Parts: sequence; C-alpha cells; structure tokens
Amino acid sequence: MGPDPLYSRNSALFVTLLVLALLFPFPHQAWAKREHLVYFPNTPYELNIYKIHGKRPGKTLMLIGGIQGNEPGGFLSADLYADMRLEKGNLIVVPRANFYSIILNKRGAHGDMNRKFTHEENGTSQEDKIVTILKGLISESDYLLNLHDGSGYYHPTYINKWRNPKRFGQSVIADSEEYPVPGTRKVVKLGELARQVIEKVNTHISHDLYKFHFMNTRTADADSPHKEQRRSATYYALTKHHIPAFGVETSKFLPSMDLKVRFHNLVINAFMGLFDIVRESPGLMLDPPELKYLIVAINGRSPVVAMEGQKIEINSGDTFTVTHIEANYERGLSLDILGHGGLNDFRRDFEIFKNTTIIVRKDNQRFAEIPIRITGKVKTPKAVRPSPARIDYFVVETMGQRLLVGNRDTLRLVKGDKLKILDILPSPSPSDIKVNFKGFVGDRKNNTGEDRGYTIDTGKDLMRRYSLHKKGMVYPVIATKGDSRLGRFLVHLSPPKMDYLILRVNSHQHHFLRPEQKVTLSRNDEICLEEISTNLYTTKGIHLAVNGRRVKPGEIARVEDLCAASAGNRHRVDVKKGRMVLGSVFIDLE
Repeated sequence: MGPDPLYSRNSALFVTLLVLALLFPFPHQAWAKREHLVYFPNTPYELNIYKIHGKRPGKTLMLIGGIQGNEPGGFLSADLYADMRLEKGNLIVVPRANFYSIILNKRGAHGDMNRKFTHEENGTSQEDKIVTILKGLISESDYLLNLHDGSGYYHPTYINKWRNPKRFGQSVIADSEEYPVPGTRKVVKLGELARQVIEKVNTHISHDLYKFHFMNTRTADADSPHKEQRRSATYYALTKHHIPAFGVETSKFLPSMDLKVRFHNLVINAFMGLFDIVRESPGLMLDPPELKYLIVAINGRSPVVAMEGQKIEINSGDTFTVTHIEANYERGLSLDILGHGGLNDFRRDFEIFKNTTIIVRKDNQRFAEIPIRITGKVKTPKAVRPSPARIDYFVVETMGQRLLVGNRDTLRLVKGDKLKILDILPSPSPSDIKVNFKGFVGDRKNNTGEDRGYTIDTGKDLMRRYSLHKKGMVYPVIATKGDSRLGRFLVHLSPPKMDYLILRVNSHQHHFLRPEQKVTLSRNDEICLEEISTNLYTTKGIHLAVNGRRVKPGEIARVEDLCAASAGNRHRVDVKKGRMVLGSVFIDLE
C-alpha cells in the first residue's frame, strides 16, 4: 500500500528526501525541502501527497482537496499550493484525495469519503485505504483545512431559499464554537479563529452575497442537524488529535471557476497568516488544459510521439502502452483507451485488435482524443469468448460520465442531453451484434442499425414516430444478433425546464425568479444573470433572450437597450439553450 518511489521524476532525489526526513523528522527541519509521495500510481485511485518544509521551523497546516469529486473549486485551489516554497512552517497538501470520483465528477463513486473518518480502523476497500493514509497525515499536522464547494450561500439568518442557515456556500465551518480537550485545560477556540480569518478575507470581497460567514455545525450536540459530520475528517482531527480543523466552502453558484479558486486562496492564505506559516505566493493558473503530446511504446520498441489530431497506426494484436502525458498541467491527468482497461489506462499494457480512441482527461474534463487505427491484416484475439445468450449492461456516456445501464433498465435524461452508446457487457466478439437506438440514424447514407459510437443529441436527432406510444418521451435501445434480441433498455426524456434564476440589478440587488414570475425595473437599471438552475446537467450554453437580444450569464446589460426594440411596459425574457426555451420570466417597466 506504500508509495512507489519509481514514480518520482528523480528517484535519487526522492530517496535522498526520505533519508533527510528520517534524520530530521518532520516538522522539525533546519532547511527547506519538499517530498512528493505517490500511492496507487497509474490507477484511478492515484493519491499524490506533497510535504513542503519551510526554511525555518513552524506549525504544519494540512490541505485536503477533492475528497468529494464534484467540487472542483477545492481541488483546483489545493493544486496551487503543491509547488509552494515556504520561508517558515510546513504544508501537507493532498490536492485530489478522491481521484476516482473526480474523474467521474461524482460526490462519491462508492459512498461519501468524507463520512469514513471514524476513530475505528478502516476497512479494506480502496477508499478505506486512502482514508487510513489521510488519518496518518492528520496525525502529523497542527491544523487542517478541508476544501469544498457547497450549494447556495450560507447566512446565519433566513433570507431566501438559497441564502439561509441550511446552505453551505461561502462559509468557514467548524464542529463547535469551542472544544475543551479531554483531560487537559486546553480549549480549542474554533469560532474565534474562524472569525479572525473571515474578517480579514471579507475586506477583499466587495459583493455582500459573496462574503464569508462562520458556520457552527454543533456536531457533537444531541440536537445537531449535522450529526453525519461525526464521521468527517474535521471532526476526526478535532476529537482524535485535538487540532483546529475547518471546512472551507465556496458556493457552487459562483459565476466562474476563477472566483471559486480565488476565494479558497483568500481563506487558505488568511489561515496561513494566522498560524505564522510564511509563504511565497502560488501562481494562479487556470488555463484550459491542452495536450502537447503522448509518448507511446508499441511492442516495447522505441517510443513514438503522438500529438492531438494525429492518428496512431498499429498492427492488429500489437501491445500498446502510453508511457507519458505531456500537457500544460502536471496533476490530475488520466487517460482512457476505450474498450480496454478501466478509467485510467496510463502506463498499462494492452493488446489492441480493433480501432479505438485514447481519451485524455484533466480531472473530469475531457480535453484531447487520439484515434488508434488498425492497419494491415486483422488478427483475432487468442481467447475468443462465445456470444452470450444475453447481455447484462450497456456502456453509455452521458452527462459527462460513463454509466452502466442494466438490461431492462431505464435511463432518465432531459431532452437535449447528449448520449453515446459505447459498448455492451459482457463484450462479445461476433461482429453481427448490433445496438440500435430506435428513432436515431447515425449514417443516413448507409443505415446499418448499428448506433454505437455516435453522439446522439436527444433534442434534435430523434424521430418521434419511433418512440413508445409515439409521444417522443421514451425510446428503446435494443441489442440484437440476427433475429435474436439480447437485451434492451429505455431512454426516458423529460422536458427541459428552468427551476429558477437569480438576477442581479445594479450590482447590489438580487431578484429570485421562478418561471412566469416578474420583476419591475426602470429603463436605467442594469441587469446580470448571476445564477441559473435547470434540470439539465450543465448550464453551458444557457442564456437569456429579450426582444431578439442575447444575454449570457455574467454579462451586464442595460434594460433600456433590451427593451428599446419593443413597445409596451411588459417584456418577455426567455431562458434558452440553443433553440430550446427552458422557461420565461417578465420585466415590467416602471
């Protein structure tokens, strides 16, 4: 279960650092140094740990990011501290505690990892092993920050549905106001520390909605509404090792990723200042991920360099290994050779017998594809499995995830979501098995009925007459071999709709609007679409349409300009994605 030193870029340096750590135990070192430990390398569970020792001794702060995989503000912020140099004090940085869930963009692929920190020994699952490692790191620390993104905006009093004591965004969270350490006179003053940090942070935030507040979950109290936090990393750190531990939550509703990372950085830097950990500022790099090249070994021969846009040609049955990914980021990279291995096929050997594609990801973002094409005579794999009498699962890609849909199950999507059928399991070898999405034609010039590999836009690519009952809501996907049906699942489409939007007016007022509601404005007002909630899995491409004018989220528009093209005092504002209207609100002019 230990780290693999061979994974380090420089093995000799890695070993030297370990020897230094043994001679001068952390955190009492006399000079600056840095350790990089890797557990479970080249797997979807890869765990990278960075220990940064300052030039002068001091306290140790631990940062955990990505313990819940669908909260990128936390792990992208922690990333910026992994290469930091310190004048005084120490950092332990775990940017991606749950890389598997980050790749899948799920809170927890196998349960919430932040609910596994009990005082008892952990089990034997991969997540349990990671939690055991994190517990050990907590025992080396003087303070802990667990970085998250939360829904809405926390406020100690109720303001509206998304700004109240039950929301988490823009808060610093502790399990109690004060914690008396058992058997001692020591009291950990969590609330006092958090408020000092919040006061400093809020001086850099002008927007009242974005200011931080202290949230006390009262985790140990009998009437606490947050009893589940008793299995969290912060509660474990506080009650087992008696160190100040805080959750830091930026809002999932913030209009940009840069803003989430900036707010996390403000809080982390304020805590570092409070704990007298003297830093050199990390660089803020949130450029889109770009692949420079892959290094590939074929049959163990000399490496081949492959760039995006190129295709890799091999012979059927060749052994294929990707040995290096060169991109504008170093961390959070994984790759998937479709139809082979699992979520992360980096540095794994495969025999390739058919055309496929390499998918390269940064965290859960797919940013490059390189096709693999078979040339020459096609060989058959040595072990050919017989065709099954039926199949168990369909492998599909939708909503930014790869999913297994069971035979006879129903996949529920929103009309307009995109879907790609990748494979069936068990994967049979006969080529006469077809997977057909009824109502979709991938190649209209040669409609074979085989629909695997096509990206299907459920908003515009489907023919209503092939849906069940011809209502355009439920479509069958059927796998057949000749006249025999091997399996089927249903795609159920719900109409796309807006739940609500938050309209900012003149930079200081906020209006919460549901469909068909109205807001009264003057022609001199300026508006901005600050938040939008729909039943679609992504808000990408969503905008407002007013009298033929298009307003994107975050864009500031004058009411006078929007309403000038139409007479009357009431103006319809459509919320649209592409040509689809998700809902409407109204502007009434004073």
